[in-house]
Amino acid sequence: MGPGTGWRRVAAWAGGLVLGAVSVVVGCRIAGVDGYTPVPQLLAFLPWLLVPAGLGLALALFARRRVLIAWALVVLAATGWYVQPYGPEPGPPRGPVVARLEVLTANVEFGRATPDLIAAVRREEPDLVFVQECDRACSAALDAAISRADYPYRNVVEGDLAAGSAILSVHPLSDTAGIPGVLAMPGAEARIGGRTVRLQLAHPLPPVPGGLGSWREELRRVRAYAATGRGTPTILAGDFNAGQDHAAFRDVLDSGVLYDSARLGGAFRTPSWPATAPAPLGTQIDHVLVSDDFAVRDARFLDLSGTDHRALLVGLALHRG
Repeated sequence: MGPGTGWRRVAAWAGGLVLGAVSVVVGCRIAGVDGYTPVPQLLAFLPWLLVPAGLGLALALFARRRVLIAWALVVLAATGWYVQPYGPEPGPPRGPVVARLEVLTANVEFGRATPDLIAAVRREEPDLVFVQECDRACSAALDAAISRADYPYRNVVEGDLAAGSAILSVHPLSDTAGIPGVLAMPGAEARIGGRTVRLQLAHPLPPVPGGLGSWREELRRVRAYAATGRGTPTILAGDFNAGQDHAAFRDVLDSGVLYDSARLGGAFRTPSWPATAPAPLGTQIDHVLVSDDFAVRDARFLDLSGTDHRALLVGLALHRG
């Protein structure tokens, strides 16, 4: 056996190990399950599995193993397929436009990004603001620095660290029960353009090791809320701690009631977390989901200093229906 043969054997083993690891994650994506740690965490970054899959193909080519080459090509094709946008396509909204509005959602990371959020609200002047991880200092700052004349309607749930949340609105609000969760997920109904619009903040627990059961359960509650809104204008916004490659989040979209505004607004796969990662690294876990009563005019992500998330600003047009 020559030295070249030995190196090819090493490459074959290394390629098999790399492709095996990638295949587990991609296999869960194909099967429509989130699996166990570390699969849910890796699924968040599924497009980047093209890199190790490509390495596996290079090793297979060097090793001259046909079975390994075929395996690598299948893994690359499957991963590439799932990089495409996911979700049902809404039909055209019915009736004339009765209101145009801007919706901003931001995770301010224990309140640290509150000053930048306040600056963004003053600059962008959104009609609706959904704030996650708004601690007590954040709640106080919003009350002091954002004029009640500009945002007279609010549903604020105070809490420490990540527990607090807030909805600010220029339109009249009436509070609803919201979604039960460890982190506050308040809800409301707003009168906009003569229509009643359901508003719900989403902030389920993250899929940390040892906490996957709670993550799945809280996303099931989010899905249950989404599924009850057929026929009523609905905006569901926040930090979902999940993206389109998680089965638990696809279940929300598969309810057939809500649609991903970032995808419809041209910001598909734009990363929102972690904010410190250079584009296009990161994953999109911050969303504004809307019913087909809305047309999405645009969607863009904003950088806020002090948080590990990017904020999402969406332009919507509400139709009469």
